[in-house]
Amino acid sequence: MTYDTIPETYEQWRHCITVECGIPLTAEYVAQRLGVWRDEKSQETTRFRRLYGDAYWRAVIGWFERAEAEVGQRIL
Repeated sequence: MTYDTIPETYEQWRHCITVECGIPLTAEYVAQRLGVWRDEKSQETTRFRRLYGDAYWRAVIGWFERAEAEVGQRIL
């Protein structure tokens, strides 16, 4: 399943990250990305918000937070 558009759901986003990009959602990766996305002064975050808007930025943070919770459940 290949997405030609920007992911709109958690499932699409997770597929894009893990399958299309081949990036495992490890605790370390998720924590690093959340650190960037939560830093409103980060150049990467500023650029992302300008390109995709605040609503999508917040959605991506939410998806990373969901992935963080899922990783935490696997550890327990």
